Order: sequence, then structure tokens, then C-alpha cells
Amino acid sequence: MLDVLRNRTYRHLFFAQVIALLGTGLATVALGLLAYDIAGADAGAVLGTALAIKMVAYIGVAPIAAAFAERLPRRVMLVALDLVRAGVALSLPFITQIWQIYVLIFLLQSASAGFTPTFQATIPDVLPAEEEYTKALSLSRLAYDMESLISPALAAALLTVTSFHSLFYGTVVGFIGSALLVVSAVLPKAKAPPKRGIYERTTRGTRIYLATPRLRGLLALNLTVAAASAMVIVNTVVLVQGQLKLSQNATAMALAAFGAGSMVVAFSLPKLLKRLADRSVMLAGAAMLVAGLALGPLATAQLASLLALWFFLGVGYSMVQTPSGRLLRRSSTPEDRPALFAAQFALSHSCWLVTYPMAGWLGAKAGLNISFLALAALGGVSAIVATRLWPHSDPVELEHSHQDLDADHPHVSDAVPAGTRHSHAYVIDDEHRRWPH
Repeated sequence: MLDVLRNRTYRHLFFAQVIALLGTGLATVALGLLAYDIAGADAGAVLGTALAIKMVAYIGVAPIAAAFAERLPRRVMLVALDLVRAGVALSLPFITQIWQIYVLIFLLQSASAGFTPTFQATIPDVLPAEEEYTKALSLSRLAYDMESLISPALAAALLTVTSFHSLFYGTVVGFIGSALLVVSAVLPKAKAPPKRGIYERTTRGTRIYLATPRLRGLLALNLTVAAASAMVIVNTVVLVQGQLKLSQNATAMALAAFGAGSMVVAFSLPKLLKRLADRSVMLAGAAMLVAGLALGPLATAQLASLLALWFFLGVGYSMVQTPSGRLLRRSSTPEDRPALFAAQFALSHSCWLVTYPMAGWLGAKAGLNISFLALAALGGVSAIVATRLWPHSDPVELEHSHQDLDADHPHVSDAVPAGTRHSHAYVIDDEHRRWPH
């Protein structure tokens, strides 16, 4: 997996991601503690609303940012957005009212909605070989998992000597460090897409996504992932400090257990995906998430059983999340890749827009056991839908015809007989607007 770090550009981008994630992880812990400090027992509802606002920013801003990003230099855009995020994070320690949390979260996540899809779409251009790209995906997942493991541990250590407000300054350092590393990398120039109108550019990624069966299945799996991770992110602080009456350090430990489970998968997935299909691995992960949520009411009476459950959910989470980049790469041309990654970013976060407030408000109003079971039901239904939307047979190359193209069109010049059927790696683009039956 570490072989890809020999590529200087990817190495700089990877460590930029790691540093920014570490800072963001400190902010995640601090935000939960800040919400508990301001709202007490209603912290889950406050966090659920704040994270729903985050999802609104992601869903609304990502496609628009992608439409304009394809006309801007990647490095300039990434650095500028990192600096914007650093500026917003600098304001977080001074929050005293709940509405201020909501406003700053919207600004911070609007910048992230422009940064993350652009960053993700750059990696396939830096590492065009599928095997290297798979290693990069696992390494990226490992970075997220290390953040989930290290950030809470670092936060727990810092909380012994300082207040949680100081954790926000770690976020500022992370974003500035990320900007410096991006500046030091020479990024490949994005392949210029054809000139299109603003509506076409804004909606193109979503239309490609929804026209591709494997990606429709991925969208359903995103809802299963969102159901499980929302329960972890929103209600960990309530479970640990409200229900079990434990310390802030125990909250950090629980979040670290979730990251550790995901990290175990990240180490093994490159070899696993050489033997098993993406679909099989991702559906197995979804089944684990549903089972873990269903067991939630029985496994949260003690810290030890909660840690085991969060570890189990972390394993299932990574099994679904890590291979998703392979599906996006396989389903797009290089020029459409930024739009498709932005569509995945927006559509997947629309799932969290449903599950974050659901986890927060159900937990606050109906109890945590009801929240577990409702999210398990939602995740189970969406996993079943995924098996129907994503065909078991999903070859890269498909034989198809072009009734809408002239026989002498360059794209069908190799068809036999001329102008009729031919076969190649099939993606939705200007010559292929529908998936063949």
C-alpha cells in the first residue's frame, strides 16, 4: 500500500489530507463537547441540527463548485479553500450561542464542499493505474481511520492540560499545513471538458450518476452507511457522558474504537479486492452495519460492549466506503470525473441530511434504543434496494448499439456491421446517454 507514496505529487497530497484530517478530528471532538457545554442533555439534538446544516452546505455547494472548478487551476482553488477553512476554524473557540455554531458550520462546510471533490478527482489523474489507485483509496481510508483513532487520543491528552476550546486551534494549524503541502505539489492539469452551459455543468455529474446502475446501488449503500455513522457521530457523547456518566476521555475512546475497526479493513482491502468483487465486499459491509445497529440496544449498557460495537460498525463502514472511489473511476471519463466525484459528494451527504437529524432528534425525544432500531430499519431497507439496483453481473465492457449515430460517425467506425453493435468499457457520456439493457 505504501508503494504509492514514492510518487512525489501523491505523497504531498496524501500528507496534506492527513494533516487537515487531524485538525478536523480535533474540531469534531471539541464540537461535541462544546454542544454538551452549551446544551447539556440536548447536545444530541444540537449536533444533529448542526450536522444537518453541514449536509445542506455539501449538497447545495458541491455541484456548483465543481461546475466552476473545472475552469480554475486546481492548486489555486485547493489552497484558497484551505485558507478559508482555517479562517472559519479560528472563530470557533469564541462561540457562546447555539445559533453561532450553526452559522460557522455552514461557512466551514461550504468551503469543504468545494475542496473535497476537487481533491478526490485529482488522485486518479496522479495515479492512473487501477492497482495504484486502489492502494491510494485504501491509504486514504487509512488516513481517515488514523484520524478517527489519533485525533480522539490526542484530544484526550490535550484535555488533561487545557480546555476543549483550545482544540479548535489544532484545526487551524491543520488547514494551514494542508495548504502549504498543496502549494509544494505539482498537480496534473485537468483535461478540459467541452464547453457547456452552467446548467449542463452543474447537473452533469448527477445525471451520469443516476444513469449508471452500479452507482444507483452505491447511492442506496450510502444511506446504509449514513444510518450507522450518524448514530456513532451524533450520539456517542450522549451515550458515554449522558447515559453511562463517564468522562470526556471515554467519549474520545469510543470514537477511537470506531476508527480502529475501519483501519483494520483499510490494511487488508487491497489484497481482498484482488479476489472478491467490489459488490460482494460492499454488500457484506452493509449487512454488518445493519446488524450492528440492530444490536445497539443490547450493547450499550457498559463501556466495554459499546467499544466492541463501535469497532464492529467501523469494520462495516470501511468495507462499504473504501471501494466507492473505484466505482466512480470505472464509471466516468477523465473529463467527467470531477463532476461525478462532486455528485457522489452531494448525493451521499444528502443521505446524512436524513440520518443526522433522525439520530439526534429520535435519541433526544424517543430514546436511544428507538434511534438504534429506526436507523437499523432504514439501513436494512436501503441495503436490500442496493442489491436490486446494482446487478450481480456488472462487466466493465458492454456490447451495445448506436441507433442515434450515423454509420460513418468516428465512434462506431469499428462496429460490425458498420454503424451497428460494438463493445468497449461503457460509461455515460455524450455518445452514451442511457445504460444498455
